[in-house]
Amino acid sequence: MKFDFILDSVSKHISLTEEEKKYFLGLLEYKLIRKKQYILNQGEICRWSVFVISGCLRGFTTDKNAGEHVISFAPAGWWIADLYSLLSKQPGHINIEALEDTEVLFLYKDDQNILYEQVPKFEKFFRILAENALVANQQRVIDNLSISAEERYLKFCKTYPTLINALPQKHIATYIGVTQEFFSRMRTKLLREK
Repeated sequence: MKFDFILDSVSKHISLTEEEKKYFLGLLEYKLIRKKQYILNQGEICRWSVFVISGCLRGFTTDKNAGEHVISFAPAGWWIADLYSLLSKQPGHINIEALEDTEVLFLYKDDQNILYEQVPKFEKFFRILAENALVANQQRVIDNLSISAEERYLKFCKTYPTLINALPQKHIATYIGVTQEFFSRMRTKLLREK
C-alpha cells in the first residue's frame, strides 16, 4: 500500500516494467516522522528527496530575527527537498518539519544517481518534477510582486485545497507573505463575502 501511492505518482509521467518498479522501490527508505520533528535543519547539507505518503511537511527558512518564512508545503503525493543544497552539495537554507505525523519515503541523492544509470527514464521523471517546481517558484515570485495578498491566498487555496483548514493560519500567512493579524482580518472578510 505504501509503495502503491508512489508508483501511481511516478506512472503519471513514465511507464515502468515490474522489474524497474522493484528496483526503484528497493532504493527507497520508509520513515515515520513525528509531528514537529525536523528532517532537515538550515545549514545542513540535504542528501535526499522525500516523497510524502501521508501527513504534511513544511519547508521554511528562519531570518536573523527568528522570523519564519514558509517556502513550501508537501502534503501527501508531493516531493520536498532543499534543492539548492541537494544539487550544490552546500549547506542549505531550508528547515523541513513535519506538521503532523507524516509517513515518507527517502530517496538519497547517491541512489538517485544510480537509478538514473539503471533506469534512465527516471531522469525524465525527475526533470519533469524539477521543471514543474521551477515554474511554480517563478510564478510565486511574480505573484508576490504583482498581485494582492487576497489573490495570493485564493491561489494557495487552489494549489493546496486539503490544507486550507488543516494548517495553522500562521503558516499560511507566512507562505503568502503577510502577518498573522492581516491574514486573520483578510480571511474573516473573505468568509463574510461568501
